[in-house]
Amino acid sequence: MNHRIDYAKAAPEGFKAFGGVYVTLQKSGLPKELVDLVYLRVSQINGCAYCIDMHTRDLLKSGLAVDKLALVPVWRDARDVFSPRERIALAWAETVTRVAETGVPDAEYEAASAGFTDKELADLTYAIGLMNAFNRFGIAFRTPPAAAKA
Repeated sequence: MNHRIDYAKAAPEGFKAFGGVYVTLQKSGLPKELVDLVYLRVSQINGCAYCIDMHTRDLLKSGLAVDKLALVPVWRDARDVFSPRERIALAWAETVTRVAETGVPDAEYEAASAGFTDKELADLTYAIGLMNAFNRFGIAFRTPPAAAKA
């Protein structure tokens, strides 16, 4: 597939606005590794090659074990490889990303709100929404992953 446009250059103000959300999330108090795991899982669900490549590289650079990284798509079956908060965050990421299918059931919300404060859950949901938006840009404009450029 051919890269279509560089959306960041074509509409820099919009990109800057999304970047502001990204920076805010970095300061939110949520652990970086947890947010990066959520970014990766959302990107896997959406099938965004650029974002999967980027977040995989970020997690490896931060020291995440390859064994854990390999199990992100099947985290529910990975038992204690993921902490309880990571499992809650990944479940929330999946249900929110698949909102048209799930409707975000009360049971999912109750589980998420039991594991995170209101602020943390709002920030986590901002992170999920942000990554869903970036995935749509990456897929729509065929942004090539770093691995394809090498």
